[in-house]
Amino acid sequence: MDEETDPRNERPDQQDATVVACALCGVSADSGTAPPTWLCSVENGIRQYICDTCTRTHIRAIESRLDSAWW
Repeated sequence: MDEETDPRNERPDQQDATVVACALCGVSADSGTAPPTWLCSVENGIRQYICDTCTRTHIRAIESRLDSAWW
């Protein structure tokens, strides 16, 4: 796989999906891109977005870098 086709080199604003949803609560963003207040996390090679409400709820676990299975 070369550098241009490697999915790890994608930027968050270059999404293929048309609907962005929170990985925890399922709320969807109004547009096809995640709002700037949402958290972007890559776990096991999969990009996940977490809404600002869930981010505030779990901020200590996120900053402690705990695996999302713990929170």
